[in-house]
Amino acid sequence: MKVLGPEGWKLFPADDRSRAWAEAALRAGRAAVRDPANSAWFRCAGTWFVGVNVLDTAPSGGLDGVPLAGPAADTLVSEGQWPHAWDRAQVSVMYPGYPKPREGESDAAFRYRRDRDAAHVDGILPVGSDRRRMAQEHHAFILGLPLTWADERAAPLVVWEGSHRLIADALRAALAPIPVHLWPETDLTEVYHAARRDIFSSCRRVIVHAKPGEAYLVHRLSLHGVAPWEEDARSDPEGRMIAYFRPMIDPEPWLLAP
Repeated sequence: MKVLGPEGWKLFPADDRSRAWAEAALRAGRAAVRDPANSAWFRCAGTWFVGVNVLDTAPSGGLDGVPLAGPAADTLVSEGQWPHAWDRAQVSVMYPGYPKPREGESDAAFRYRRDRDAAHVDGILPVGSDRRRMAQEHHAFILGLPLTWADERAAPLVVWEGSHRLIADALRAALAPIPVHLWPETDLTEVYHAARRDIFSSCRRVIVHAKPGEAYLVHRLSLHGVAPWEEDARSDPEGRMIAYFRPMIDPEPWLLAP
């Protein structure tokens, strides 16, 4: 996606259209967090509400009659990246004290969450009891839409700039001899971990901070995570709430398209 440039992410300003969507999504997000049916989405001793697909967004991305619109949406349309159907939006909410150990999380995994922001590439999932990494979900992009005000120390998103190019090179080399239909069951653990180590040593870690109505677009292969909530960080009463869209595409364009 040309607009992302070599960094692999871009921040978009707010306008009246994007603010209207954020206001509608905030109302729905508050309701989703309070809904007892969503209580299982609280993780890390209650310091993170994961909220995958909990917003009842339309296939066009709209919510409660408010269209998904604004500078970020305009760019997706102009670049031919507007999905045929959007996934239902996630509502990710972080609270003071994040991170606490996640239920069943090993000491090493918690240290990685705390010290390395739980850095990951979306869709490369830990599979089985051995948690072998396999590319089983294929997203077009990550679109983040902040719904509450939070300062940049309140568990912000972090991205390693340029990491998408290193991940793409590593995965293309590993998957080139393998038929596309077998990619989701191909063990990429060693390749993925080696690329991640290279990224930590060579790519700049940046905080991605935005206000309600603004938006950011992140390359689907970018290494990213969530930083800890610093002791003196502040936010709106609802916590640091962000809606995310990650529409799905086929495996081949996921890896081979720009």
